[in-house]
Amino acid sequence: MPSLTTTPMMQVARETPADQSLVEDTFYLTVGIEVSQWLLPTVKGVTFRPSYLAVGVRVDPSGHLYGTPQRSGTFVATVQVCSGRSCHEQDVTLVVLANVPWEPRELTFPGRAGTTLNGEIGINGGPAGVVPTFTVTDHDKVPEGVSIGPDGHVGGVPAAPGISEVPVRICVAGNCAGVVVRLIIV
Repeated sequence: MPSLTTTPMMQVARETPADQSLVEDTFYLTVGIEVSQWLLPTVKGVTFRPSYLAVGVRVDPSGHLYGTPQRSGTFVATVQVCSGRSCHEQDVTLVVLANVPWEPRELTFPGRAGTTLNGEIGINGGPAGVVPTFTVTDHDKVPEGVSIGPDGHVGGVPAAPGISEVPVRICVAGNCAGVVVRLIIV
């Protein structure tokens, strides 16, 4: 059940425990791959005290994680979340994985207009137990009636025949690559 937290200027409904200041506190990174992620606070108007979180990775006052991880392992670091002059601490976990090569598979999906399309973009390789994420980088290239989800699912009912080439960014623990997903609809 969501808790209701009251701040002097607003009320925020959220699903996090009362002592949590961040939406997400665990990040998966890859050794040697530059980091550019953000700490997402549960309330507006906070800043972060700059600090090192892992070997080669820092956080700046805006909550930007940056740098290049130098060593694999699990690192738990304390981040200070500040509002005005008061700060409180929250632990952040960085899981830094070895750079294990991966490659995409299943990038071409045939289908028929008016018929359900059901496919899956996948990867071969990569670190064990890490779920890849998929992001369409140009939504105008996705044909009407079709969607490509963040889990790599390609589905929907194509509205018209045609060949579409959809740019997709695949990330595995911060190790990202751009690919083109081809949809051939007859």
